[in-house]
Amino acid sequence: MAAPAVPGLTPPAPLCYNPLAMVEEALKEKLDALPAKPGVYLMRDVHGRVIYVGKAVNLRARVRSYFHASSQHTPKVRRLVGEVRDLEVIVTDSELEALILEANLIKRYHPRFNVRFRDDKQYPYIKVNWQDPYPRIHLTRRVERDGARYYGPYTSSQAVSQTLDALRKIFPFLTCTREITGKDRRPCLYYHIRRCAGPCIGAVTQEEYREIVAQVCLFLEGRTEKVLEDLQEKMEKAAEALQFERAAQYRDQIRAIQAVTERQKVVSAALADQDVIAFARDDGQACVHVFFVRNGKLLGREYFLLEGTEGEPDEEIMSAFLKQFYSGAAHIPREILLPEQVDEATVIEEWLRDRRGRKVSLRVPRRGKAKVLVRMAQENALETLKMLRAEWAALNGRTTEALSELQAALGLPDP
Repeated sequence: MAAPAVPGLTPPAPLCYNPLAMVEEALKEKLDALPAKPGVYLMRDVHGRVIYVGKAVNLRARVRSYFHASSQHTPKVRRLVGEVRDLEVIVTDSELEALILEANLIKRYHPRFNVRFRDDKQYPYIKVNWQDPYPRIHLTRRVERDGARYYGPYTSSQAVSQTLDALRKIFPFLTCTREITGKDRRPCLYYHIRRCAGPCIGAVTQEEYREIVAQVCLFLEGRTEKVLEDLQEKMEKAAEALQFERAAQYRDQIRAIQAVTERQKVVSAALADQDVIAFARDDGQACVHVFFVRNGKLLGREYFLLEGTEGEPDEEIMSAFLKQFYSGAAHIPREILLPEQVDEATVIEEWLRDRRGRKVSLRVPRRGKAKVLVRMAQENALETLKMLRAEWAALNGRTTEALSELQAALGLPDP
């Protein structure tokens, strides 16, 4: 039964979702003038903040679709349209250019309606200053075109530090910042404990030191067999030359590398170079797990948290991650294994091929070890998300308890 009308009052009009009626006249004019060309669009709120960035093969059709009444619009899209007050478009020559620009703009603005990394920070990398005469190896958060070699990203600086500490126990590379002339009178402590080759005092030549750093690079790339072959050859030559102390050092390096590689699980008999990516999602957040397979061995793994995933289909979440992750990745493998295909697979493969310089395939395995790897990544993503949510709940509980204690101590009333 309908509610009775109140005398003297006009009953409200029935609610109707009509986004075009909500936008201002200036925005309507922009919508009418949109070009039917590929490009990127930026939506801004009343404060001029970019709240969403998207790309389109046809800007006119894609952008206007937001402002057409549709029962297929998700609650997230409806909230977005309700906040849009201005619109900006950038026309590109191709969908590929639009994809690249979209990824860069999302990284720049962190729009809250986009699927995006939870942390705004730059992820850390290992940087090898290969362009220097005596290359240093250290942590950085910026990947630049400066001739250096980069490895990562890692999820934390602690993970980078642990990796560097492990490398120092095997390869005696420089850790100091002094200028290397080869004429210093005294080496540092690291030389005496065999953590540095001592180029500062001329204990090794520049060429010999660069060979050490090259071995570090091979190790980080997962090419440990090549490193072992080189060290084995050097050990035998040193022994033949009666340089037994040096031969013993090479022997110790070989044993240390073998101890590390024995813990690396062989997951591909084809010596594949792959990234295995899967995710779990809950409550507007997603945890993406990446397995790094190099030369058939599981070299490492990292997880990344995404926000803005509420209401988004799985393929959109994966597509957004691929674009943001590989726009800053130091290494792009030959093959990327996924739990399901993404809509933009063709253009993403084209973009990755341009970045890598060689073909890159996005593949959804249906059986075999590859399928098992993807399932493992999914299970790890789910367990990581459960663990993190438990940590967040515990932290929230401690914060609430601390605020209650502070309220009682100050004699403040309940809010």
